[in-house]
Amino acid sequence: MSDLDSVFDEPAFVPYLCVGDPSIERSKEYVEALVRGGADVVELGLPFSEPIAEGPTIQASVVRSLEAGVTPETYFEFVDSLDVDVPLVCMTYYNLIYQYGDEDGPRPFVERAAEVGLSGFVVPDLPAEESGPLREACDEFGLDLVFIVAPTTKGERLERMMAQTSGYVYVQARLGTTGARDDVSHETADSLSRLSQYDIPKAVGFGISTGDHARDIVAGGADGIIVGSALVDIVAEFGDPDGDDVPDRLEAKACELKQGALDGASQRVPEPEGR
Repeated sequence: MSDLDSVFDEPAFVPYLCVGDPSIERSKEYVEALVRGGADVVELGLPFSEPIAEGPTIQASVVRSLEAGVTPETYFEFVDSLDVDVPLVCMTYYNLIYQYGDEDGPRPFVERAAEVGLSGFVVPDLPAEESGPLREACDEFGLDLVFIVAPTTKGERLERMMAQTSGYVYVQARLGTTGARDDVSHETADSLSRLSQYDIPKAVGFGISTGDHARDIVAGGADGIIVGSALVDIVAEFGDPDGDDVPDRLEAKACELKQGALDGASQRVPEPEGR
């Protein structure tokens, strides 16, 4: 059974932070704060020098993490040191996965990830058509592989992607890169409708920054919300040099987002009988 199987029994809050921003020590405090605030899964970014899916906020976070000296091995040591009772998912880029260890290919990275307690991966630059080796390694070591479905993903490409994904599917709420927004994109409802035939939890990300956003997205049919930039903004604004209140701010924001997701579940329109 996957670690993620029971996470979506209620609307899930899935926060993202880049490990090492602004330091390994602070990152640990921040992850713990998010879990106290209601996180059900935490996506932990492993920094890569060319984060093509990210907007300016997370790109800056990646730079700070790299400047702090985070490598794949220090990342794994960080994960191994965490004492939190929620699944942890690695978000990174395929080049780091492929080149890790003494042999090319994803298996050594996945084996090490399993050793330290990771539950799965989100790999934004990995096409479904080329994901076979990583999928096989994940199956061997019992980890999930989460794909990002964009508003434009349809037809045969969508079928191929959904055949490879497990744990949950990351529903991209809008076109473009990551970043907090002031509103919820109308593309979200279309994407959720297109994915309704697939029996896997749908977690929506890209642009969610408030409890109201979380409520509206879950009310519209999402099984969870993924939030990154709104949290990284807190780290960037208050984390240096005297950011002692950052954990409290992150915990409060997490509470707001989780409560919004729960409120959204209570506002869903029941399915008509017979469907």
